Amino acid sequence: MGCIASTRRASCSGSPARKGRGRRARAAFAAGFTLIEVLVALAIIAVGLVAALRAVGSVATNTAALHARLLAGWSADNTITQLHLQRAWPSFGTTSTPCPQGGLALVCDMTVTPTPNPGFRRVEVSVRSAVTGKTMLADLVTVVADETHRPL
Repeated sequence: MGCIASTRRASCSGSPARKGRGRRARAAFAAGFTLIEVLVALAIIAVGLVAALRAVGSVATNTAALHARLLAGWSADNTITQLHLQRAWPSFGTTSTPCPQGGLALVCDMTVTPTPNPGFRRVEVSVRSAVTGKTMLADLVTVVADETHRPL
């Protein structure tokens, strides 16, 4: 059996022991990953995890804002319900009153304006945070009839 000499290494094709070891060595080497492949995979996983973490943070922030808007809507609804239950004819202008809800400090601004029909008044309740004071969280509008001059 002849051996072939090359610049890399000598190979003897007739030696059964050498033939088996070379295949096993090549198979073991081919089954693993290179360091570059592992680093690229880790970089891809890291980018995916960072994106997932940002998404979770965004959901948490949006949930808190949605909760504040829900409570503000309830406060606006409560303010208008109180106005209807009082059966009072509201005067024109804007009034601000604290209207806390669910542990959240809120301020309700009620603005009363005239309508084309003098027997009705437009009432708009805007709710904002008492802490920041600038962002409107809810806005509710209704029309109130003059209950004081209503014939039975």
